[in-house]
Amino acid sequence: MALVTGASRGIGEACALELALRGARVAVCARKAEPLRQAAARIATASGAEVEAVPAHAGRLADLERLVEAVMERWGRIDVLVNNAGTNPHFGPTLDISPEAWDKTFEVNLRGPLLLTSLVYRAWMADHGGAVVNVSSIAGVNPALGLGAYGVSKAALNMLTRQLARELGGSGVRVNAVTPGIVETEFARPLWEEGPLGDRNRRRNPMQRFAQPEEVARVVGFLASDEASYVSGAVLQVSGGE
Repeated sequence: MALVTGASRGIGEACALELALRGARVAVCARKAEPLRQAAARIATASGAEVEAVPAHAGRLADLERLVEAVMERWGRIDVLVNNAGTNPHFGPTLDISPEAWDKTFEVNLRGPLLLTSLVYRAWMADHGGAVVNVSSIAGVNPALGLGAYGVSKAALNMLTRQLARELGGSGVRVNAVTPGIVETEFARPLWEEGPLGDRNRRRNPMQRFAQPEEVARVVGFLASDEASYVSGAVLQVSGGE
C-alpha cells in the first residue's frame, strides 16, 4: 500500500500511477479536493488499482495526522511513502524573500516530509519496514538563480533523507530521494516554456531537453520496490546530466 503527497498532478500523479501499475493500492493526497478526486479517478482508470483520495495540507500536522489515520483505517498499513508535495512561493534573489514566503517554503518542503515520515513510521513502518522516497530537486544540489530558498529547502531534504536512512535502517525502513531537473509540469512551467528562460535552460541541459513526469516516476517506483532492497540513503539525480 502506497501513500503519495502532492498527487493531484505532475510528478505526484505520475508516481501514484507508476506504483498502481506495479500492483500497489494507492492513497493520494493534495490540498484541493476536486483536482485530487479527478487525479484519483484517472489513476484508477489507467491502472485498475484501488485508489483513495484524501485531501490534506502537506505542511500541517493536524492534516497529516488525519491523513495517516484515514489511510490506516481504510487499509491498515502503509508500506511506501512518497513525499512529493512541494512549493515555491518566491522566484528571485534569495535576500528578497519575505519571512512568510521562507516559512511557507520550509513548512511544505521540509517540515512536511519530516512530520509525515514520523507519523507513518510510528503507525506501521517501525514494526513492519517500508520504503520512503522524497522528491527533492537538482536545485538542492546545484544553486540556481531565482530558486534560492527552494534550493536550500531541498538541500535540507537531501540531508534529512540521509539522516533518516541511517536512523531507521535497523527497522527495515529504507529512505531515499530523487533530485529531478526541470520537468515539464505546470509547477515548473516558467522554467521550460518557450521563451528566453526556457530556451536557455534547454540548451544548458546535456540532453538538450526536459524530463517528463513519467521519467521521474519510474525511478521513484524502482526505489520503492524490492528491486532496490539494499538501496538506502541515496540521493539519485534524475536531471539529464546536470
